[in-house]
Amino acid sequence: MTSDVLPPRTRAPRSRTALRGLVVGAVLGVALLVLRAVSATWGADALPDRLRDFVTLSVSVVIESLPFVFLGILISVVVRFWVPDQVIHRIMPRNPALRRVVISLVGVLLPVCECGNVPLARGFMMKGFSVPEAMTFLLAAPILNPVTIVTTYQAFGWNDGILIGRIAGGFVIANLVGWLFSRHPRPELLLTPAFEEACRIGDGDHEHEHGRAGQLAKLRRGVVAFADETSTMLPALIVGSAIAGAIQVGLSRDVLTALGSNPIWSVLALMLLAFVIAICSNVDAFFILAFGSTFLPGGVVAFLVFGAMVDVKMITLLRTTFTTGALVRLVAVVALASLALGFGVNLLA
Repeated sequence: MTSDVLPPRTRAPRSRTALRGLVVGAVLGVALLVLRAVSATWGADALPDRLRDFVTLSVSVVIESLPFVFLGILISVVVRFWVPDQVIHRIMPRNPALRRVVISLVGVLLPVCECGNVPLARGFMMKGFSVPEAMTFLLAAPILNPVTIVTTYQAFGWNDGILIGRIAGGFVIANLVGWLFSRHPRPELLLTPAFEEACRIGDGDHEHEHGRAGQLAKLRRGVVAFADETSTMLPALIVGSAIAGAIQVGLSRDVLTALGSNPIWSVLALMLLAFVIAICSNVDAFFILAFGSTFLPGGVVAFLVFGAMVDVKMITLLRTTFTTGALVRLVAVVALASLALGFGVNLLA
């Protein structure tokens, strides 16, 4: 079934839902930005310190993530409507393991941070990627891309094996998760019913659309798809950023710092920090650099790997696509693997 044969009664509500979600997300985003701008002009006693910190931290996460989310949605739409299916499948190996290895390196060509990779992975799945392949891409791309590698090198150089640990650890964990989920007898059950239905319906066959009329029709579908994805991602991003801001306000960093010299607790503490601050993988190396003298190298590596793959903001974004059960298993595997990686680096350092 293609979108071209869907009856108007089915397509119209979907467009209205997308528009409604887009408006709600835009209003929430503008409200946060206005609140942030206005609060800067208020006196010190106008807002309680914790509330002011909550607004500042939440809006900062939104501002940092928003450009990458839009970039990811834009690339996703281009892939869905303008990249022929045979091009993608022709360049990919047929062997599933080799195919996941190649997919885990796609981030080198598409340097989008983890927020933008969610809509991009959704676009890949609508083009025929399997669920394990999409998960491999989602976990590997934020780390195995040139921007992240360069910023990590600028922050740490070759010191303590942090750069190598991040690259190698990210590659291995992404492929491990992809392999584990490939053992699922029905991977499509890991998707939310709404997104599974969207993948099943697909975008239709646009391979044979030629001429001005065909390109205009494809452009219209691309604009609708952009609005649809934005309406899905924007509310999730704002809610996730607010949760991250609230947790940061309540989290004592003094406690985290006190755990920095223990081989195990230093890893766990920085993984927890990575999960709650939800900072972009392209700049997280500079953030954790300030903790480099307090925490062991394994903790830093675990922060750079775990935080790039999973954080509180990412969970809300991924929930638009995967079921709660799938996300619980995903977070558990990534957390255990990151813990083992960090502990191993501490033993070798």
